[in-house]
Amino acid sequence: MPICWKSSHVDFIFHGSPLHCIDPGNDTQISEFLLMGFSETSDLQPFIFWLFLSMYLITLFGNLLIITAIISDSHLHTPMYFFLSNLSFVDICFTSTTIPKMLLNIQTHSKIISYEGCITQIHFFLLFVGLDDFLLTIMAYDRFMAICHPLHYTVIMNSWNCGLLVLVSWIIGVLNSLSQSLMVLGLSFGTVLEIHHFFCELNQVVHSACSDTFLNDLVIYFALGLLGAGPLAGILYSYCKIVSSIHKISSARGKYKAFSTCASHLSVVSLFYCTSLGVYLSSAATHNSLSSATASVMYTVVTPMLNPFIYSLRNKDIKRALKRFFGRQTRKGPITL
Repeated sequence: MPICWKSSHVDFIFHGSPLHCIDPGNDTQISEFLLMGFSETSDLQPFIFWLFLSMYLITLFGNLLIITAIISDSHLHTPMYFFLSNLSFVDICFTSTTIPKMLLNIQTHSKIISYEGCITQIHFFLLFVGLDDFLLTIMAYDRFMAICHPLHYTVIMNSWNCGLLVLVSWIIGVLNSLSQSLMVLGLSFGTVLEIHHFFCELNQVVHSACSDTFLNDLVIYFALGLLGAGPLAGILYSYCKIVSSIHKISSARGKYKAFSTCASHLSVVSLFYCTSLGVYLSSAATHNSLSSATASVMYTVVTPMLNPFIYSLRNKDIKRALKRFFGRQTRKGPITL
């Protein structure tokens, strides 16, 4: 009777599975997964490497510029830009969870990621994608308060409440990612350990297990419903109220000014949710791992890369702060190391 690898102290028996299992009595621990990436063609690997390296560097420096501009300019020490700086920091961490490992594997002609590394990647990926979601929801609430309740805005959105909102987001994100990754530790895996993705995507890792994954699937769908649909409903409610308030403004200039304060955030929200929902709906319909991996690039790499451009190109305050910052650096002259 075949049994699967043991990732805990319990042996799991799996009948009729296509996975290859080890012989009874062998207590060898699973040590690694294979990240298959996008293409098996070696000629495409240099192109993929330089493409993702350039996108990663743009994401890194673009978001660092946003953070630097907000920190250096006292005029931007407001709730809206406090949340924006946190979003930029999370975007840097989000892409750093997956892209460097993929680039390293391409450079070393290896597809291997260790078992511990895969679980760690799952944990931090879920943490930062959850934080992205929460911060976008908080930013929508901030715009809702600023436009719909301007007289109470400074009282409700004070520094203490803003910090508390971010702290609660971190706590919920950590609890969710920790619970999901610990549940993966309880699964047993066969000898076929190929993950047809460029990172350890939770759903694919869970369904490569040869033990029962019903509880894992239940927790995944519960988290998607609570932490995905919940924030989305909050964002939609906030913008319904915002649109209603803007519609009541009599002057066209007042309408434009009110809408311009949330246009950048609305663009980022649309980009994040449309791409992430598109990935999961298309993958559920086609069951194609390669197309799912390719589509995932949109919300894991492209969206964090475009966020700084959306906020800097459409935001006069950010552009003014960047000009001041680079103007000060120019006046100081070259830095001698």
